Amino acid sequence: MPEGLINISYVIAGIFFILSLGGLSRQETAIRGNYFGIAGMILAVIATILSGKILNLEILIIIMLLAGIIGVIVGKRVEMTSMPELIAILHSFVGVAAVLVGIVSLTRSFSEISSEIITKEIEIVLGSFIGAYTFSGSLIAFLKLRGSIGGKPFLLPFRHGINFILLLICIILGISLVNGNVEFKLVYLSIIITLGVLVGIHMILAIGGADMPVVVSMLNSYSGWAASSAGFMLSNNLLIITGALVGSSGAILSYIMCRGMNRSFLSVISGGFGSEEGASPDESMLNIDHEIRSISIEETEEMLCSAQQLIIVPGYGMAVA
Repeated sequence: MPEGLINISYVIAGIFFILSLGGLSRQETAIRGNYFGIAGMILAVIATILSGKILNLEILIIIMLLAGIIGVIVGKRVEMTSMPELIAILHSFVGVAAVLVGIVSLTRSFSEISSEIITKEIEIVLGSFIGAYTFSGSLIAFLKLRGSIGGKPFLLPFRHGINFILLLICIILGISLVNGNVEFKLVYLSIIITLGVLVGIHMILAIGGADMPVVVSMLNSYSGWAASSAGFMLSNNLLIITGALVGSSGAILSYIMCRGMNRSFLSVISGGFGSEEGASPDESMLNIDHEIRSISIEETEEMLCSAQQLIIVPGYGMAVA
């Protein structure tokens, strides 16, 4: 398949993804948005297969078929109330993919020093760190949403200082990787990936379980940037575009959610939502004996018709679930 035709296919697929995001912004057009996304992904996969750059096409097709079958089975069996935790665990897969792409790209990098190699190694460091953070953070979010880990924030003393020190070490190791000897580059990258995993675990553990919807949205953004970084490492324009779309849309959604919850966006990213105690329920509310009363559809209709004011709490049902 000619290179120009492949690029045109990627551009069309990118347009489909943009239309998909536009459709998903409203309930009335959500189904159409999903169809646009499916069409874009099918076109992208076909163009990639026909590009002639895949060495083991048979193995790739078998893996895709197995993954597709597993995805269909899981998608049909998961309840809607469990959808946030499913999304969280799927984000972790994107993080793992970015880390693996970074490792393979580093082992295949050129031996001589050039500006192109330096740029590629910077992309490898960034993509691998973001991928490692996304993997561990998404895994912790999944366990919290599933109830395997308690929802109470786990707060270490000077946690922000610890995160800053770990990030500083990663920056130093990244500089050492770019400027260091070839035999130590993989060691530096392994340490960066390990520290990225630790930062992801530490930062997400510091956030209360009730605030996980915002966290999942942020991890969605991180997974997009990890995918975009993988696109730079693989020189794949479509992966760059798709990752940027997911990353930016996830960040915008998180910002909107933070504004609705009266939270600071920067505090969300840093973990703990800007509170030394993290996001935890008011202790005075825990001892109140709340009465749960079920009402019928007719009673609900009568109450709505007679009400003078109505307060709508978006996402409350999903948060309680």
